[in-house]
Formats: sequence, C-alpha cells, structure tokens
Amino acid sequence: MLPALTLLFVYNLLGIPAALIGLPWTIISGDIRMVYRWTMWIMHAGLRAAGIRIEPEWRSPLDPEKRYIFLSNHVSNLDPPLLLPLVPGRTAVFVKRSLTKIPVIGYAMKLGNFIPVDRDGRVESAKESVAFAARVLASGINITSFVEGTRSRDGRLLPFKKGPFYLAMETGAPVVPVSIWGTEAMMKKGSMRIYPDTAHVTFHAPLDPKDYPTREDLLAAVRGAIESGLPEWMWVASAT
Repeated sequence: MLPALTLLFVYNLLGIPAALIGLPWTIISGDIRMVYRWTMWIMHAGLRAAGIRIEPEWRSPLDPEKRYIFLSNHVSNLDPPLLLPLVPGRTAVFVKRSLTKIPVIGYAMKLGNFIPVDRDGRVESAKESVAFAARVLASGINITSFVEGTRSRDGRLLPFKKGPFYLAMETGAPVVPVSIWGTEAMMKKGSMRIYPDTAHVTFHAPLDPKDYPTREDLLAAVRGAIESGLPEWMWVASAT
C-alpha cells in the first residue's frame, strides 16, 4: 500500500495549499488557468512520487493553433492523472452532472468548462452535452474523453460511446486517438493498491472528421488507431 499512500500524501501535501490559495483567486478573478496549471503539475508529481514511470509517444506533431478532441481507452483510475497533464494547452473533460453540484469542487469544474453528462439515456441529454462541448471547443479549449465511458475491468477494449463522434462530426474538430496501457496492472478496477511500473501513452496522428462519410467510419478509424498502440491481447472486446 506504500505507493498508494505516497500518492495520497503528495496530493494532500501539494493540493491543500494550492486549493487554499488558488480557489479564492479563481473565484475572485473567474480565471482558472493558474489553478489548472498547478493541478496538472500536482497530478504528475504524485504519480512520479509513487514510482510510476511514464513513457509518452507522439506519432505526429499537433498544430498549436487548432483545438482537438482527444479520445482514449480507459483501464485504470490512474489514467486521468496520467493523461491530462500530457495534453497540450488546456483541456476539458466529460463529468457526471452530479459532480458539478459538489460545493467548491463543482464550482471549479464549471470554471474549468468541464462538460456535464446525464447518464439517463435520453437523446435530449446527449444533445445538450454535445452542444456544451461544441461551445467549449469554440472557446479555444481542447476536449478529452475516455471513449469507452467507463474503465475496462480486464484491460480489453469496451464498445465506444457515440457522443464524442457526434461532437467531432458536428464541429469538424480533429480527433487524436490515444492508447494507454500498463496502468491496467498497476491499479486494477475495484482496488486502491498500486503496483508501480511503466505507463505507456501513445498519441496518434489526428484524424479529420471530413475524411469519413459517417460517424461509424470515424469510430472504426479511431478504434483501429487506439488498438495499434496497445498490446494485441487488449484488442479483443471485453465481455464486461
């Protein structure tokens, strides 16, 4: 349990002072950029302190003038603090709407342009989330989504959610597939224990939605790219 305790210790040691200073400043100024930079640094520092090595690979340069939709597989609770600091510039993520109602944290999420999602299965809810995300992109912020919608229990790819592909086709924003592996063995679903090792993160070349006739074609291309950066055993769809 030592790596997990180390991670929590670092997050508390650095996070509490950052929150005490940064959140009042953010609330007064309405500008979350300083807190965002601190948060990304703290997430990265915690992982390194816990003994987690990170090997990122960029297979194509990105245009700093463009905003992208980063779509990644999801195999561990370690994935968000691993991935988000690697995304260039600022990025917003999809979160359950209930989280945005938590005092202070929910307000910070709103300032960070996090995209609230209702998991009620209604078409109207999905359209609202896509419209919100489109406005975030238009404001100059990237979008990052774990495209399976939940963590894979065994590391194998799950079916992809369609929402991000509606967003890509509607906005024309280029999509960057991301492959993560290694974390599935470091922190398994349902466990707090961390087994330090090397996490591999591959950012693939951007895909232009205009090159694909349908959402399904774009989805297949993204899945193929993500698979190409994973060990072959992870390609087979998970039964869970």
